[in-house]
Amino acid sequence: MRAHQIMTRSVISVTPDTSIVEAANIMLKRHISGLTVVDDTGRLLGVVSEGDFIRRSEIGTGRKRGRWLRFILGPGKSASDFVHEHGRKVSEVMTASPVTITEDTALAEIVDLMERNNVKRLPVVRGDKVVGIVSRANLLQAVAGLAREVPDPTADDDHIRGRIIDAMERNDWCPFGLNVIVRDGIVHLSGVITEERARQAAVVAAENVEGVKKVHDHLCWVDTMSGVYLNSPEDDELAKAS
Repeated sequence: MRAHQIMTRSVISVTPDTSIVEAANIMLKRHISGLTVVDDTGRLLGVVSEGDFIRRSEIGTGRKRGRWLRFILGPGKSASDFVHEHGRKVSEVMTASPVTITEDTALAEIVDLMERNNVKRLPVVRGDKVVGIVSRANLLQAVAGLAREVPDPTADDDHIRGRIIDAMERNDWCPFGLNVIVRDGIVHLSGVITEERARQAAVVAAENVEGVKKVHDHLCWVDTMSGVYLNSPEDDELAKAS
């Protein structure tokens, strides 16, 4: 999937001269956490987000740095902090020249950019004009939408079993002696694991196969040094109940 398939097209923008109060009220009224900042021609200049309102003099949350740290950082940093905490216009608190994407940017690259730059939204530009925005909420909606895709007509028990085995065997955490039994979409996993985190990975791999209704965990954990083994928590619960 690409940006144009999930982006929000009706982008709410403000100008550099918009007041801080007005910008905050727009965000509250529209239930959004960020605004693009554009000039009179629609050219992207920056982004202002809820994070830009955290350090503000009005609510007494301005930064308080010790004398030694102020000396190390220098007067320039103190001046920048003062402007950000006391500025009255969006241009004084916004992030200028923000990271942007195009309509053809792939979702994997979008996620990588968000993580690398520690941002929650990316403006989508065509040239220097904003045509959309992709936020974490858009990514969440994409995941939810994919979960509602049309069921696979080949998702019978035999196909399910084969796909589960294929999904696991390509990973180094695949249980030893893996055995998969599928009846009416109900999956039973058995085998040996030497790393407890492999248990959850195996269950998740099975759950992601189309047609799976439920996964039962019968994977046995073994300590390779001592030979001590433990049954799965599910099997232990069944043993106590019987």
